[in-house]
Amino acid sequence: MRAASAWEIIAHRAIWSLVVCWFALAFRNQLKSAVAILRTPRMFFLLALTAGLVAGNWSIYIWSVTVDRIVESSLGYYITPLMNVAFGVIILRERMRVLQWIAVAIAAIGVGALTYDYGQLPLIALGLACTWGMYSVIKKKLDVDPLTGLAIETIFAAIPALIFLVNLEFEGRAQFGSGLWISIGLATAGLATVLPLLAFNNAAVSLPLTTLGLMQYITPTVMFLVGVFINHEEMSGSRWIGFLTIWLALSFLATDMVRSGRPGDKSVAHS
Repeated sequence: MRAASAWEIIAHRAIWSLVVCWFALAFRNQLKSAVAILRTPRMFFLLALTAGLVAGNWSIYIWSVTVDRIVESSLGYYITPLMNVAFGVIILRERMRVLQWIAVAIAAIGVGALTYDYGQLPLIALGLACTWGMYSVIKKKLDVDPLTGLAIETIFAAIPALIFLVNLEFEGRAQFGSGLWISIGLATAGLATVLPLLAFNNAAVSLPLTTLGLMQYITPTVMFLVGVFINHEEMSGSRWIGFLTIWLALSFLATDMVRSGRPGDKSVAHS
C-alpha cells in the first residue's frame, strides 16, 4: 500500500475498525450496553481520551513504517512494558520490586545509548511507548469489555478520519478505489486491527498471565527482524549496544514476571 499516505491508511484503519467492531457487537447482542456506556459522561470523556491516545499510537507507528524507521518503532514496543511499570509507580502509586527497579535502570542506560547514536531522543520509540502506556493505565481503571471499549473509541477516531477521507476524494488524491488490491488492503485494515485484539482476549482466558506477558515481546522482535534483515536499516555499533541493553532490561523484567506469576496489565499487548 505504499502509494497511500500514512494518513490515508490511518483514516481507513479507523473507519473499517468502526464497522468491524460494531458488527461484532451486534453479533454478540451488546449494542445496548455500548450505547448505555456512551451516555455516561465520565465514560464518554475517558473513552474519548483513550481514542486520542490509540489514534496517536497508530499514527506514529504507521508513519514510522512509511519512512523506513521500523527498527526504532520496534524499540518503542520493547520499551512499553517498562513504561507501564514506570506509569504504575508514578500514576497508580504501585510499588516496584527489586528486579523491576533494575530493569528500568538498565533500560534508561539503553535509551541513553540510543539517544547518543541518533543524536537526539528516539522520539518515535518514546512516543509509541508513552501513548500505549497511558492508554493501558486509563483502560486499567475502566470496567469496560475490551471490544465494547474499542468500538466506542473507534467512533471518536472515525469522525475526523471520515472528514479527511471525504476531502481526499474531492481533491482526487484518494488511493481507495484506484486499484483492486490497494482498495482491499485499505478496507481490511479494520480486520487487521480488531482480529488480533479478539484473539488476544481469548488467549487471556486460556493462557497463564505469565505466558501471556512474555509473549508480548514477539511483536517487537518480528518488527526488529523485518527492519534489519528485510528493510536493511542501518545498525551501528552504539545502536546494537542500546538494543542489547534494552533486551537485558527485559530479561530482568521477564524474570520478575515468572517469579511473581503476574506480568502486570494485560492491555500492554499491541493491536
